[in-house]
Amino acid sequence: MPRAILIVMDSFGIGGAPDAAAFGDEGADTLGHIAEWRRGQGQALSLPNLDALGLGAAAHASTGRVPPGLSSAGEGWAVGREVSNGKDTPSGHWELSGAPMERDWGYFPKSSPCFPEDLIARFLGETGLPGVLGQVHSNGMTVIEAHGKEHLRTGQPILYTSVDSVLQIAAHEGAFGLDRLYEICKVARRLCDPLNVGRVIARPFVGAPGAWKRTANRRDYAMPPPPHTICQRAKHTIGIGKIADIFAHQGIDEVLNADVWLP
Repeated sequence: MPRAILIVMDSFGIGGAPDAAAFGDEGADTLGHIAEWRRGQGQALSLPNLDALGLGAAAHASTGRVPPGLSSAGEGWAVGREVSNGKDTPSGHWELSGAPMERDWGYFPKSSPCFPEDLIARFLGETGLPGVLGQVHSNGMTVIEAHGKEHLRTGQPILYTSVDSVLQIAAHEGAFGLDRLYEICKVARRLCDPLNVGRVIARPFVGAPGAWKRTANRRDYAMPPPPHTICQRAKHTIGIGKIADIFAHQGIDEVLNADVWLP
C-alpha cells in the first residue's frame, strides 16, 4: 500500500463503549445527540459524504439506531471497541495506530489539592517557582478565570487535572513567558514519569481578568507510545497538528500545523 491517511475526528463518538459508566460517560453518543438537536431545531443533520462512507451504518451498529439525517447504507465501515483501559487521548490514538495501551495510567484524585505534596515540592525545587495555584480537577477556562488574576500578581503557574491521566499547566504568555512555560512542563513531565501520568500539557493564555483567551501554542508532553505503531513502521510519516506530541514525536518524520490544511 503506497499511502495511508488516518484522520481522527476527536470527540466525535458514535455511542458509548461497554465500560463507559466506569468513566462517567454512560449514554455518550456525540453524533446521535448532535443529530437529535439538529432535528429539534427543524434542520436535519446533513453529512452526505461521511454518510456514503458508512457513518450512519456504523452508528447503527454501535447504538442500534440511525441518527436523524443519516442512513444505514454505506460501504467500507466498521465499529471499533477499544481494548486499552482508558479514555484518554494517547490510549485511543496509539490503539488506532496498532499499539494498544497494555498498562493502567496514573490518575490524580478528586481532592483539593489533587497533586501529591512531594511532587509539588520537587517541582518547585527544580523550577525555582514561588508556588503554584489551582491544584484541582477543572476545565481550562474555569480554572484560569478563578486564578488568572492571582497568577499575574504572583507569577505562580496554574496547575490542574481532569478525569484523564494528565497534569496541565496554564500560564500567561506575556507575563510568564511561553518558553518558560514549556521549560517547566518538561520538568513536570520528568517528575510525572514514575507516576505513569499520560500527559503534561502546556496551556498558554493571554488577556486580562474578565477577558482571558487561550492561545494556539498548546504543547503536549506525552509518555512514549508502545513500539510498533503504524508511525514507527511506515517509511515516512507526516503528523498534522498536535499528533506528533501525542506520539512523543516517535515515528513522526514531518510535522505540519493544522492551519496549513484548514481554511
